Amino acid sequence: MEKKIDSPSDCEVRAVIRFFYVEGMRPVDIYRRICGVYGDFMSQRDVTRWCKRFSEGRTDLHDLKRSGRPTIKTADLIAKIEEVLRTDRRITIAELQQHFPDVSKTVVHEIVKEDLGYNKICARWVPRMLTDQHKKNRMSSALTFLSLYNEFGDELLDRIVTGDETWVYYYTPESKQQSLQWKHVDSPRVTKFKTNNSNLKVMATVFWDRQGVLLVEYLPQRETVNKEYYFDVLCRLKNAIKNKRKGLLSKKVLLLHDNARPHTANLTKSLLQDFKWDVFDHPAYSPDLAPSDYYLFCHLKKFLGGKKFSDQDELENTVNTWFKKMGADFYSQGIEKLVSRMDKCLNLNGDYVEKSEI
Repeated sequence: MEKKIDSPSDCEVRAVIRFFYVEGMRPVDIYRRICGVYGDFMSQRDVTRWCKRFSEGRTDLHDLKRSGRPTIKTADLIAKIEEVLRTDRRITIAELQQHFPDVSKTVVHEIVKEDLGYNKICARWVPRMLTDQHKKNRMSSALTFLSLYNEFGDELLDRIVTGDETWVYYYTPESKQQSLQWKHVDSPRVTKFKTNNSNLKVMATVFWDRQGVLLVEYLPQRETVNKEYYFDVLCRLKNAIKNKRKGLLSKKVLLLHDNARPHTANLTKSLLQDFKWDVFDHPAYSPDLAPSDYYLFCHLKKFLGGKKFSDQDELENTVNTWFKKMGADFYSQGIEKLVSRMDKCLNLNGDYVEKSEI
């Protein structure tokens, strides 16, 4: 028989099955009649199942109401879920759903993501757990700097000379971002062996300003950065400023370095007083507010990723060439970012600002 009825309702077909069943027709014959009129709308198993239900006395053609979990979100439910989330930020959706057994995991996930706007992220590593006093000191430094910038503008940035020490390794592994490569859907999975920095390394002391690098000093082997060494470096720094930045000494240098012991030693303080330089009060445990840490050294280490050096001369020449190759705009950008970072620190009530600026 040719098909005559399209898109019938479930109740309509079940009524036809009941009619034929009452007339004494076998389920297999009923199935054939159904297919002849409605097409492949219902399987033979379903026809047999409905015949059995009618034989057991069922007369209702509609689906029975299910006693499943409620899917309606209420303000009270949303508030309770948020209360649990605030108590334990690491709780999983599965664990959260156990607090509300009458609510499905899908609904709990929807409430967390869409209604409450939560996203699960990894914790950010910070140099140190800041105390309230540390945060107050950071806010004080940020406020002082921003007040000076508000008064002098770019003239203040032109006076800044900043510097710090960093290890430069004979081999620095590529970062995860640097090792990214295009992969076709049919390509085999790419693997990479985990490698560490080489044991051979050199300590570099770098001073720079908005125009570029002023001085790079490499610590001789088996020596340490102490107050005497730093004293000599600062003397060479003054000569470098005199030769490379005409007029900066008369404008008065604003030195920005951290509070490592050689930097705060009485010998160092006495020398800087003789130079008549202003020294900005850098707060403790604040690499996120030090241009060398949050900017220059990050870019340097990215450049060195994957490179191997056979000796110290090759390493020093490569690093020095990179410093010279970077234009004034590059260095100026690093100093200018200090303004926004100080502002963020103030807005965060002294908490850490994201460290890397690359």
